[in-house]
Amino acid sequence: MGKTIHAVPHSHWDREWYFTTSRSKVYLMRDLADALDVLESNPAFKTWMLDGQASLLDDYLAWRPQDEDRIRKLVADGRLIIGPWYTQTDQMIISGESIVRNLTYGMRRCEEIGPYMNVGYMPDSFGQAGNMPQIYREAGIDSTLFWRGVSNDMAENLNYTWRGDDGSTIFATQMPTGYYIGGNMPEDQQENDVWWHQQVLDKLAPRHVTENVYFPCGFDQAPVRANLPELLEHRNAYDSENTYCMSSLPEYLEATRAAIERDGIELEEVAGELLNAKHMRIHRSIWSSRSDLKALNTEIQNYVVNVLEPLLTLSRSLGNDYPRGAVDTIWKLLFENAAHDSIGSCIADAVNEDVYLRYKQARDIATSLVELHGRMIATSVDSGDAPMTFTVFNTLPQPRSGVVIKKMYIPGGDFSIVDQAGEPVSYTVLQSRDLTDYVLSQTIRLDPSAKLYIPQQVFEVTIAIDAHLVPALGYAQYRMVLDGSTASDMVSLERDVALENEFYRVSVNADGSLRVEEKETGYVYDNQAVLEENGDDGDSFNYSPPRQDLVVRSCDGPAPQIELAASDIYATATIAHTMTVPATLEERAQGVCSTKLPVTLTVGLRRGSRVIDVELHVDNTVGSHRLCVLFDAHMATNVNYADQQFGAICRDNMHKQDMALYNASLAAAQGHEMDEEQDDSLPANWRQNMETWQEPSVPIEPTQSYVALSNGERGLAVLPLGVREYEIVGEQGNQIRLTVFRAYGFMGRENLLYRPGRASGERTMETPDAQLIKPMTYKIGFCTFTGSVDQGGVAQLARSYDGELELYEYAEFLNGRLIFSEPRVYGDGPAVASLFELEGTTVVSAVKAPDDPDLPGVVVRLFCGFNQGDATATLHFATPVKQAYLCNLREQRSGNVEVNGCEVKLKPLGHCKFATVYIEA
Repeated sequence: MGKTIHAVPHSHWDREWYFTTSRSKVYLMRDLADALDVLESNPAFKTWMLDGQASLLDDYLAWRPQDEDRIRKLVADGRLIIGPWYTQTDQMIISGESIVRNLTYGMRRCEEIGPYMNVGYMPDSFGQAGNMPQIYREAGIDSTLFWRGVSNDMAENLNYTWRGDDGSTIFATQMPTGYYIGGNMPEDQQENDVWWHQQVLDKLAPRHVTENVYFPCGFDQAPVRANLPELLEHRNAYDSENTYCMSSLPEYLEATRAAIERDGIELEEVAGELLNAKHMRIHRSIWSSRSDLKALNTEIQNYVVNVLEPLLTLSRSLGNDYPRGAVDTIWKLLFENAAHDSIGSCIADAVNEDVYLRYKQARDIATSLVELHGRMIATSVDSGDAPMTFTVFNTLPQPRSGVVIKKMYIPGGDFSIVDQAGEPVSYTVLQSRDLTDYVLSQTIRLDPSAKLYIPQQVFEVTIAIDAHLVPALGYAQYRMVLDGSTASDMVSLERDVALENEFYRVSVNADGSLRVEEKETGYVYDNQAVLEENGDDGDSFNYSPPRQDLVVRSCDGPAPQIELAASDIYATATIAHTMTVPATLEERAQGVCSTKLPVTLTVGLRRGSRVIDVELHVDNTVGSHRLCVLFDAHMATNVNYADQQFGAICRDNMHKQDMALYNASLAAAQGHEMDEEQDDSLPANWRQNMETWQEPSVPIEPTQSYVALSNGERGLAVLPLGVREYEIVGEQGNQIRLTVFRAYGFMGRENLLYRPGRASGERTMETPDAQLIKPMTYKIGFCTFTGSVDQGGVAQLARSYDGELELYEYAEFLNGRLIFSEPRVYGDGPAVASLFELEGTTVVSAVKAPDDPDLPGVVVRLFCGFNQGDATATLHFATPVKQAYLCNLREQRSGNVEVNGCEVKLKPLGHCKFATVYIEA
């Protein structure tokens, strides 16, 4: 049977890469305008695909609004193919909510123009996340087409079923040679025939399960190939056995699925996350490129989803307007940074400046919105004549207590903080400076005759407040009383004294590592938070160790300076290391250490907290190196546990087949052969294909909010708040090595130990900013637990740690330039309030206002965070529920839930399952 070659014209349009977004937009004006002209003037040129991302429409129409009607007509006629994404998002680093919002926002934006392509089109993402089939299904998509992540050892054919980690399945088609093969099509007839046979008919076509062959015709930032219809017409005349047609991705999928059904073809199946790099590069460890920006991404994603949106939803329930336009702006900035090259940071220094600016804008808008709505809620409360109030917001739908650390202004002298019942609230001032003249000069009196409390002294402080019993998804307001004191002073401790709370005794060893004793079990986890520095011979795409490396550990160097202090609610250890490391890769190869690398760990232990805080501050003076931190679980393991988008994932510590290639590559690089015994242990497919693999699959992994080791009886988990990249090391698989940062000097380099062959990026483009020669701060939490990861509640704890209690202070003397001037409000609201409470074991993914502004209720997304077993959820509201239903990711009704008075009960959720529910109470 002859083949039908579906030639699909498109352009893969990176919004930024080695070029800036601005430059990309300028060329988009030219190339998209040319594509519109070709589509309108040549009916034989049937379709052109705009890379599956609606942001290009916004970019184009912002500068050429006169073309909107042309675009609308071509989209309506099925000639210009748009959507469904807003930007071509990464899948491994970006959060589940970011992926969902990117997809659904893109769909909504496309619908404003016309019909969108309902296909999960991912031409260049660096791997496919294991929960994408469920995300696609819940967005109404049943087919996907992608390039990277699957080898012929996993699936012989290019059409197969992809089963997600929750069990959802989707029809998948792979582009094994990428999205650009048609761009290489020669126009010389003799050369053309040879090329078609070598590249398509003999190599590509046999791996399609039907006669339909997907043939993408486009390239990076490529203009429309206007003579494509003529080239295909010539090809049809030359090759009468096969059919060459102008087509689109939806047309190809429709024809392929019809043929599969017609012929009763049974598809192969691949499952889970797809990160195999045999045929195409995945760029493992791109997850730590430009670590400073990766940390910003983690911070802002967590803040927007875990703090901002729930707080705005609570504020909306209290009668305040929901700032949809501002929230959309934040998400659009994050979507632009979520594009695979942008978040990967495999881009030029000038482009990383743009990425940083977008993060800064998103953070500034988000924190300002939280400040404003925190203020509106705080001032709506009847606070009596309190000179100052402290309103603590709990953005999780479970009651919480905890020590909140915040920078603020307080009056001088003694004072007490009390809750709504008059009970004392402890606080500790951690840092202080007198700013009396500055603060009081900023006060603006909109009503000069009003009597304001004006303190004689004002201090800017970092303060820890022991908040207790803050209602679920609600607030509790505390008041300042100028009488007595509930302060707990910070006191310096002797060097051998342990920091303590209800769960741990933490002491500092002479080498600066931590000794952690669990109070409940008495088990001791020694040698925690050891720093490990080594060389980085890689580039913006891949970490790669030097062929002659030197590893420097903090425990092997000079004794650090150690200071301990504690109050009743907070204890801290400051550990100042001065590591001596090589200044260059050349020094490293020679075993020379000539440069000081100061690294300070600030360890915090808060009352009532199961998580030990670690803030790592480094004044980086060295390029082309990597800094990691080691946590030792003191157990032998073969697997590790982490979380992905909407669920847990269990990974092998060593990729057994993949690491065989790594060992062979390492042996070759070091100039010796692997011994026969080791070689005999290699799986057959590796022995046959070593030289053809694009990357060795080193077990460096991504996570979303935690990584843990457990033997089922006990365990240790690390909760990164910065770079979310780890590797399990140690002779027994007993250590979690978390990347803190890595530094490199080129966008692309050739012949790396971890990535042989050509450079992935521009090999001549230096990236001095990526050497990160500057002061940097990264935050990490870690904890121990009893039982399995599930029994230890690690997923729930990580979610709580990623969105901790928020605090807003208010006093009339601050009204002015410090917090912007607003009219005085005489509130009559309650001192505590709650929107709803979650009972059960599910993990909260989102609490937000509906996308439809006319709907008055709340949208809640929950998922099962367990590795094994189901999770439950019952939502308790203060008033009877008027209506509630399950909805898909487009927030369209998709099912029913059990409603009983003020309660909404969901069916149990299995492994990696998520559910979205709309509730109106």
